[in-house]
Amino acid sequence: MIRVLICDDQEVVTEGLRVILGTSPDIEVVGVAHDGAEAVEKVAALHPDVALMDLKMPGVNGIQATQQIHDRCPGVRVLVLTTYDADEWVFDAIRSGAHGYLLKDTPRQNLIAAVKDAMAGKTPVDAGVAGKLFEHIAQKSVAPADTSIREDLSERELEVLRLLARGLSNADIAGRLYLSEGTVRNYVSAILAKLNVADRTQAAVMALRYGLAEG
Repeated sequence: MIRVLICDDQEVVTEGLRVILGTSPDIEVVGVAHDGAEAVEKVAALHPDVALMDLKMPGVNGIQATQQIHDRCPGVRVLVLTTYDADEWVFDAIRSGAHGYLLKDTPRQNLIAAVKDAMAGKTPVDAGVAGKLFEHIAQKSVAPADTSIREDLSERELEVLRLLARGLSNADIAGRLYLSEGTVRNYVSAILAKLNVADRTQAAVMALRYGLAEG
């Protein structure tokens, strides 16, 4: 059972999220917080597995609360759920220790899946937000390519990784490389294992950071 704390200053939102998450037999909503300070207190008191965090709240906002939770209770996965996709909100949330970033128009099944993914150590990120994140990292100074990582990957795996880092889906990659989608899926699984990362987002970030996304 995944224990979830909902953090949002709008009661209609918290009640809606409680209903949505309650449709999953694997998720239990253990509490609700209406501002960042209350969120930090309830994380310490209720020990949730995942904190579903709004960002713009009165007093202590979601960014500050995420940082405090990250510092005090590092085992809690903070999953941002907000209406804000502006660059500064995204980057500040990630720097503060958020384990994922979703927008409030996320379909209910995707939200439930994201909570489960966060619990599993993955990094669920809205597709539009991921684009901003990748572009930001690409514009920063790139660390020297890690030769040990490059040597661990085959040429075909490097090709798949480069396309994955540009945000292409398995189907798109299959079309570019004239492979079946199943074959691409197998390559992606091998890449994740070799890079020791949990999901595509983490693999793409690593590829961009170490210069592996360039052909």
